[in-house]
This record gives sequence, C-alpha cells and structure tokens, in this order.
Amino acid sequence: MLFRRVAFCALALVWLALAAPAAAAAPGPSPAPSTSASREPVVAPPPAAPHDHPGVRPLLTTAKAVGYLGLAVFVGGLAFLALLWPEGAWDRRVRQLMVAAWAAGTAAAVAGIALQGVYTAMRPLSDVTSPHVWGTVLDDHPGEVWAVKGLLWVLASVVLAWALRAGDRAVRRAPWRVAALAVAFGLVRTTGMTSHATGTARPFLSETADVLHLTGASLWFGGLVILLLGVLRRRRPEELAQVVPRYSMLALGCVLAIAASGLVLAWQLVGSVSGLLDTSYGRLLLAKLAIFALVLGAAQRSKRWVGGRLDLAVRRGGDAATVRPFVYSVAIETALLSVVLVAATLLVTAAPGR
Repeated sequence: MLFRRVAFCALALVWLALAAPAAAAAPGPSPAPSTSASREPVVAPPPAAPHDHPGVRPLLTTAKAVGYLGLAVFVGGLAFLALLWPEGAWDRRVRQLMVAAWAAGTAAAVAGIALQGVYTAMRPLSDVTSPHVWGTVLDDHPGEVWAVKGLLWVLASVVLAWALRAGDRAVRRAPWRVAALAVAFGLVRTTGMTSHATGTARPFLSETADVLHLTGASLWFGGLVILLLGVLRRRRPEELAQVVPRYSMLALGCVLAIAASGLVLAWQLVGSVSGLLDTSYGRLLLAKLAIFALVLGAAQRSKRWVGGRLDLAVRRGGDAATVRPFVYSVAIETALLSVVLVAATLLVTAAPGR
C-alpha cells in the first residue's frame, strides 16, 4: 500500500516536471472551446526581408554605367587604331581620349569592388572603406568579377602605354594586336558575367550573344568617338578618303551583330510579348529600342553623306562647310548611342520578370 502511494507521488512529480516547461512556453489563458475557426493554425508574419542601404544601389549603377562607357571607348578605340587608322596613335586628342577611357574604366572597377561589398553585405555607404568589406567581397561572385575586371584594366594599361610610347609602330605589329585583342575580350567577357544572360535556360547561347552584343556596341560607339574627335577634327583629305569608308563598313557589321544578338537576348530574357509590354523591364527594353531606332536614322544619314558627299569633301581638301553636316550627324549618333549604353546599364540592374 505504501509502495503504491510512493509510486503515485513519483508519477505525479514527473508529470508536473514535464508539463511545467510546456506551460511556461505557452503562457496565457486556456484556448476557447474547439470550433472550426479555432482549429486553424495561426501563421506568424514572416520577418522583414533585409534591404540595401539608400544610396548604395544608385552609386553601383553609376559605376556600371561609367564602366560601360569607358569600356566602349577603350575597346572601340583600340580596334579603330589597329584596323582603320594606325597613324591616329600619334594624335594628341586621341591619346588623351584613350587615357581618359582607361582611367574611367579603372576607377569604375575599383569603385565597383567597394560598392559591391557594401551592397552584398547590406551595410551603409560609410563602410565602403572598411577592410572587412574589402576582405569579404571576393567571397561573392559579382565581387570576384569586379576584381578580375580591375586586374584586366591593369593589363590594359600596359597595352595603352605600349601604344603611347611607340605610336603606329606598335599598333601595326602583331604582338600589340594580340595583346590588345586578349585584353579587350577579357574586359567584354567580364562585363557580361554579371548580366542576366548567365541565368537563362540556354546560358551558352545567351552569353555568346551577350559578348557579340557588347563587342558590336563597343566597336560602333568607340569608333564614333575616335572618328568625331580625331579624324573629322583634322579634316585631312587622305584620311577622310581612307578611314571614313572603312569605318562605314565596320559600323554596318556592328549594327547587324547588335540586332541579331539583341533579338536572341530579348527572347531569352523576356520570352513573350506580354513580358515585353507588361513588365518594367520590357518597357525599358522598348525605350532602348526606340532610341536605337533614332541612332539608326542618324547612321543612315551619315551613310548617305559618305556615299554622296565624301568625294566632294576630299576634292575640296576637307572643306569645313562640306564636312560639317557629316560632323553633326556623327555627333548626334554618338550622343544617342551613349544614351543606349546608359539604358543598357539600367536593364542589367533591373529584373527581367518585373
């Protein structure tokens, strides 16, 4: 009898010990009588998603835009000097322009590393110089790409210094051209490694189209800038007769490459007419295409001048009045194409499905 009482008391103490934590974990009044509504589980609201600090994303977008412009002028300038106008390597304005493009690309890459670090870690802009941010940015894929791009700009300085020191003697030689081609391809490829083309259903096709798209845009835009600030400012008849027709053919090839690769990228990223019309990404893409159509209009006007007025300009020794309409057309084409490059930056930072 005593044993039963002791066992009963022991079981009661064990039950109280097990029930006490449950009662402490769920304090409050007992639930109401069971009904169909009360049996539904109560879902707690999800925690607030982390967000980047204000000012970081716009600065990162600006760094990408500056990097795009610097890349286009630098890569297009290298191709223009190597293929069309080696003597331009001695021109003072062209040399200054190439140095400025290299400086812009390098500064954008360095700034991109720091801004990508604070953006990924979701830290305030004041931590942009933090050693911890710079140390951890390489653990993230976009940070690695920015770092590789910075190293490629260091290699680009060697190619640029070589051309500045030896002029057309370097630009005409195969070793310089191979080095310039390797650096240019590396810069174009790393620029596309953080684009939306890497996340499509057919990444190889999209990435190939992205490289072709960036290459065509760089050769076209960089060539326009060199043509406008270098060849046309000198107005030398022999240079006009030799360089302008060749660049016209190069620009035509760039337009075809941009159009074909752009169609592939648009289909891979948007995928439907509704995605093109009902999303902010699609509408931004339409705006880019509208500006691109204006660029093509200015390019067609320039092409007509080359076909009908270039011979007259050469015969008149590069007369300013004869060349001026072509200068205006090229200037408009360059300005509009720069807007297209900025729009491309906004497309890269936007979500395709939204």
